[in-house]
Amino acid sequence: EVQLVESGGGLVQPGGSLRLSCAASGFTFSSYAMSWVRQAPGKGLEWVSAINSGGGSTSYADSVKGRFTISRDNAKNTLYLQMNSLKPEDTAVYYCAKSRRGALTIIATLDFDEYDYWGQGTQVTVSS
Repeated sequence: EVQLVESGGGLVQPGGSLRLSCAASGFTFSSYAMSWVRQAPGKGLEWVSAINSGGGSTSYADSVKGRFTISRDNAKNTLYLQMNSLKPEDTAVYYCAKSRRGALTIIATLDFDEYDYWGQGTQVTVSS
């Protein structure tokens, strides 16, 4: 069965960095686009970033452009999110999500129905 397991979250000071990982299993990881989606306390889901199946195309929410980098290692079935220059507003549970498609489309940033499997999430807290 499909399984997505996030790790790497924690407590960091503003301006600090974290790298999140998502270990995937139960499907052909290299055939599907992947995304990171987050949920801040008391708020709804917010799309953060996406990467196509081969890793050659990426997309980011305006709020994280220039600070976050999404990547993947298909040989290791692992998705990553490098987060730099973290801000308190980045505090959220971060989820790894599998797209139904291999290519990036605008649908992935607008409709969460695009994602058929989700990880359990990992907590990121940015605070002094």
